[in-house]
Amino acid sequence: MTRRALLSLAVSPGLFPSRDREEAVSKVTVTGLETFVVKVNRRGNWLLARLQTSAGVTGLGDASHGGNDALTAKLLGQFLELLRGRPLFQIERLRAAVAAEVARQGRPAAVAFSALEQCLWDIQGQLFGVPCHALFGGTLRNRLRCYANINRSTEPRTPAGFAAMAERAVRDGFDAVKLAPFDGMPRRDAAAIEAFTQQGLGCAAAVRKVIGDKRDLLIDAHSNFDLERGLELARRFEPLNLFWLEEVTPARRIADLAAVNRAAKMPTAGGESIYGVKGFYAYIQAGAVDILMPDVKYCGGMLEMKKIAALGEAAGLPVSPHGVASPVGHFAAAHVCAGLPNFLILEYSYGEVPWRAELVDPPERLAGGHVELSGRPGLGLKLNDRLARQQAA
Repeated sequence: MTRRALLSLAVSPGLFPSRDREEAVSKVTVTGLETFVVKVNRRGNWLLARLQTSAGVTGLGDASHGGNDALTAKLLGQFLELLRGRPLFQIERLRAAVAAEVARQGRPAAVAFSALEQCLWDIQGQLFGVPCHALFGGTLRNRLRCYANINRSTEPRTPAGFAAMAERAVRDGFDAVKLAPFDGMPRRDAAAIEAFTQQGLGCAAAVRKVIGDKRDLLIDAHSNFDLERGLELARRFEPLNLFWLEEVTPARRIADLAAVNRAAKMPTAGGESIYGVKGFYAYIQAGAVDILMPDVKYCGGMLEMKKIAALGEAAGLPVSPHGVASPVGHFAAAHVCAGLPNFLILEYSYGEVPWRAELVDPPERLAGGHVELSGRPGLGLKLNDRLARQQAA
């Protein structure tokens, strides 16, 4: 069957798929993969995957920020061979097949699998003529509130620098802003640690002054504190009325995070680096945080994010996906969030590059700090190949 004939079936009317459409789609297989490395800034590039099929339909996925782009690209190729010539619907089988490699290689393997998983959902949505969120149970909302993460774009990393970037985000309509003012924390010298902590508190205070009391301030500690200093940090942040305090101690120290969570007067959040429902189960069971932050690139993809959110719902915890991502990763997470009963707010990497919106077609648009999902099939966007090549790393 030709691509044109297949796509005409995908968009044909009717409550249920026709037998012809179902049979045609079932015969579509994975045939190849393209990767694109797009230069962003010193904090990392975007690594995008585009999966090809026998029907000529392609799907996009975000494999960025795995910590080693060369290894991630190699693993994308390795995992592709598990898909090549196979139907598009064996996502759980693929997850099981890569489990040992994810355990051995860590984040590079996690983001490689997650990207291919996003690609598969994008393709399925296009073939059936429905947006990805329809494949995940439909929507409770089409418009999602986002916060501006200004941490990756702010230079200089001073109170004035953070305040200036926060002011830009507010002018662009965001009513919630996040920064991580403790990056580069000294490790041993107590006096240096205290001086750096005071500077970070000063950066947060400067942003609070700029955004005012009616907007939300989010702080990511990036696991830079031990338990004793983390407990003190939570106390010192009380006057700033935080929306949340994120990842004070390393995620592997679940007992320490839980202790901070019990003591903190503001909500705590975290979990961005955790892979899979098994990892999140222990995190939730320990009471590590008040708000779960799975990352669609790190956690195992869109279906895994849905499962993690369901664990959170059962435990009475809201979900606010981590998302220092390209527009592709941002939309992948948004499609899942659209139907989550316990969705809170979605991360948006603000101000990194001026051409971000144009990297996809139609261009990414946020209005009033919200992303709005369309009814376009799949993820609802295509890669701007010309710009991706122009900005190639």
